[in-house]
Amino acid sequence: MNSKKGLDSVKMSLEEAVKMHAQPFNSIEDLTPLLEAAGDAKFVLLGEATHGTSEFYTWRAALTKKLILEKGFSLIAVEGDWPAAQQVHRYIKSFSKEEQQPREVLQAFKRWPTWMWANEEIADFIYWLKMHNDTDRQSVGFYGIDVYSLWESMEEIVHRLTDIDPSGEAINLAKQVLACFESFNRIPENYAAAAVDFSKSCEKAASQLLASIRSNEKLYRDSYESDLDLKTNALVVKNAENYYRALVQSNEISWNIRDEHMVEVINEVRDYHGREAKIIVWEHNTHIGAASATDMKNEGMTNVGQILREQNRVEDVYAIGFGTHSGTVIAAPSWEEPHEKMMVPPATPNTWEDLLHRTGAFNKFLLFDSQNFTLFDRWVGHRAIGVVYDPELEAYGNYVPSKISQRYDAFIFIDRSHALSPL
Repeated sequence: MNSKKGLDSVKMSLEEAVKMHAQPFNSIEDLTPLLEAAGDAKFVLLGEATHGTSEFYTWRAALTKKLILEKGFSLIAVEGDWPAAQQVHRYIKSFSKEEQQPREVLQAFKRWPTWMWANEEIADFIYWLKMHNDTDRQSVGFYGIDVYSLWESMEEIVHRLTDIDPSGEAINLAKQVLACFESFNRIPENYAAAAVDFSKSCEKAASQLLASIRSNEKLYRDSYESDLDLKTNALVVKNAENYYRALVQSNEISWNIRDEHMVEVINEVRDYHGREAKIIVWEHNTHIGAASATDMKNEGMTNVGQILREQNRVEDVYAIGFGTHSGTVIAAPSWEEPHEKMMVPPATPNTWEDLLHRTGAFNKFLLFDSQNFTLFDRWVGHRAIGVVYDPELEAYGNYVPSKISQRYDAFIFIDRSHALSPL
């Protein structure tokens, strides 16, 4: 960029920059430039500003279908539990002869917040995936990469090993680990408190179980991916133990453990299917957008998007953030309470979402490239709504200071959005 153009970019306001570079969209065909910009990326990360907005799910599904059909993507990784997501995986791959409907399959997501995956939007999407797999040689897989399913993963390991290798070393280790955790009544907080005293932790047993399964994974290999399933469940147990133990030490440490685990699972899945396999990741913006472009960096925190960028070539990772100005959302007033349909108030003045609305109250997208990168390389508040939400307190804790063109490669803006439809 010459000095004249650089000076112009400094003088140009963000509002002028958005007006110049934002493109309206109404159909998936309108988003073709965005898919073209992703090029030959092996990782496409699709975000969301909330876990309860219908449009985020439907547009991610539409983009995912295009990536599968036109760019050869064959793996989908979501911010959900591995055991529950495996029920979806088995359904879309027809691993079971049992006839099920999508909504029945999604009942596997029992852990709060169930609405994240047990919803009508996902039901429609996984039905499409099954139909695609039934008619296309390029079979697509669906995997959960989160760390929370400690007990469910342990039970799955014991169940599987009982069938596959009932007299082996691993089943005995698995039963020891399960017994260690069972004494805490399946309450993570109980384990976290007790594990402050390292002698009471289950860390050593969990690590031994993972090592045993990895060293014998050839025994578990079949056409239903049992080896990958066992190995990943054991990885969840090991990392979940570490995560829950870290909760009493530091939110920042536990956050990093969780996101590092998610990357580890992504890499395990890709290694299993071959390093040339292409993977789509569905997670909240706070996981897929580069942490270094937010105030997370000051807290020593990393995330999935950051780690994948550090592990791979720049052109192999493409992240797309999502946001909304106003509408409705599914969330809960506090942890583990029933979900509610809530209003999303108009974005706080001078935030990223307010700026996008002020420059035209319609859906639009932005591609960040060498021509406009510096125009958007400025600190601006960017909305983030979690599973717990209080609209009245939004301005006090729901905006993450962000350099948007560093955080994402592209951004999709839904001016007025609507609540997800839980099953």
